[in-house]
Amino acid sequence: MANGSSPRVRFCPSPTGNPHVGLVRTALFNWAFARHNQGSLVFRIEDTDAARDSEESYQQLLDSMRWLGFDWDEGPEIGGPHAPYRQSQRMDVYRDVAAKLKAGGYAYDCYCTTEELDARRAAARAAGKPSGYDGHCRDLTAEQVAAYEAEGRAHIVRFRMPDVPQTFTDLVRGELTFQPENVPDYGIVRANGAPLYTLVNPVDDALMEITHVLRGEDLLSSTPRQLALYGALTDLGIAKATPVFGHLPYVMGEGNKKLSKRDPEASLNLYRERGFLPEGLLNYLSLLGWSIAEDRDIFSVEEMVAAFDIADVNANPARFDLKKAEHINAEHIRRLDVKDFTEACGPWLRAPYANWAPEAFDADRFAEIAPHAQTRVTVLSDITANVDFLFLDQPVEDEASWAKAMKEGSDALLTTARAHLAGAEWNAEALKNAVLAAGEAHGLKLGKAQAPVRVAVTGRTVGLPLFESMEILGREKTLSRVDAALAKLTAATA
Repeated sequence: MANGSSPRVRFCPSPTGNPHVGLVRTALFNWAFARHNQGSLVFRIEDTDAARDSEESYQQLLDSMRWLGFDWDEGPEIGGPHAPYRQSQRMDVYRDVAAKLKAGGYAYDCYCTTEELDARRAAARAAGKPSGYDGHCRDLTAEQVAAYEAEGRAHIVRFRMPDVPQTFTDLVRGELTFQPENVPDYGIVRANGAPLYTLVNPVDDALMEITHVLRGEDLLSSTPRQLALYGALTDLGIAKATPVFGHLPYVMGEGNKKLSKRDPEASLNLYRERGFLPEGLLNYLSLLGWSIAEDRDIFSVEEMVAAFDIADVNANPARFDLKKAEHINAEHIRRLDVKDFTEACGPWLRAPYANWAPEAFDADRFAEIAPHAQTRVTVLSDITANVDFLFLDQPVEDEASWAKAMKEGSDALLTTARAHLAGAEWNAEALKNAVLAAGEAHGLKLGKAQAPVRVAVTGRTVGLPLFESMEILGREKTLSRVDAALAKLTAATA
């Protein structure tokens, strides 16, 4: 660990809308790293962009962290020795540091206009040279500054990059070097006095004594700039040490493009609404750049924490695969105790998900069907369509299922099946034998024979085990639904 101390990592999202699964993956790796190494996780809110940040998004972030099961050692709601943990409440800190950087010669006022910058960048590109900031205001004389001020020009504050290569060892990518011509002086304070990300995050990391910065690959290009800033902060006595960096691989979506907030599968809310278990989603997200073993995909969060090593993170981009995410979630559903599964299904057994009246729900009946449902559902929201036949007066009218199952001769089969069912013992094995006998009477195997029975009873061609479902539904309701299906078939041919 850096400086021989317990590691301190941070997770610092912006409260700008629905959390992104890539953001969750970053939070997961930081949290697992801290817990594996008996370190601390600092949860910090990057809310300096008043135009984009909102209190609603802030509360959503906190709720998402709680839902995922993450705990933090310092941050919102629990405080800590480096409070406050919202950047919008730390503006005085940033102003003070910016002033010290200027006074120490590490930063300077830049009066270049946008038009001037654009023109010089275009000229540099035309000449085949790097098109970053050219240092025009680096060494202005007092007279030049006075002239710009007299014109009424606004200025930003730029950090003065050292004219030497920046080399560091990335925990994921190994040793990297950035040449000075590719890392020009950069802005740290806007013309209106508002601090930029390039200043606030390194300053907070320094003051909060962060030892390891684990973040997305998209921020890799900013690392040499921040390393130089850490050097200045150390010289000024603001930083005690420079943290170690590790850049996590891109998460790719369809078409081998980086997964963006605009991609539907990027939304954390989507997975919550569909009924992913936090454990299932985190298991899958951990595989986006890391694995517990070559031949193992399913594991608990606790097992991940025990095994997690940042050195095992793969630098190559990871592709987001929704089908695999669903498969892994389904496996975690299977692992639940039936009681826990029943409790987890609760939201999808109530409005606005359920399409039956609240008073129609029968907890005892659901408890009977739950073990069968648990082996079939992929996400918890699947439960609604799988069990609604138990709580509706009549099964749903799914015309596609009806057309698929009710072929010519189905009325005759249902008539025979009803007769066998009416005289059967009311248990799954006996009901199966009744439908099997009806099928044999019409030269059909069980699979063909049970299709119209299933649609008559449940309304759908697919669902939970049919005969167990009929047993739980009961004799009276099952037979009345077969009668209703026969009446519909008769009416259709009349």
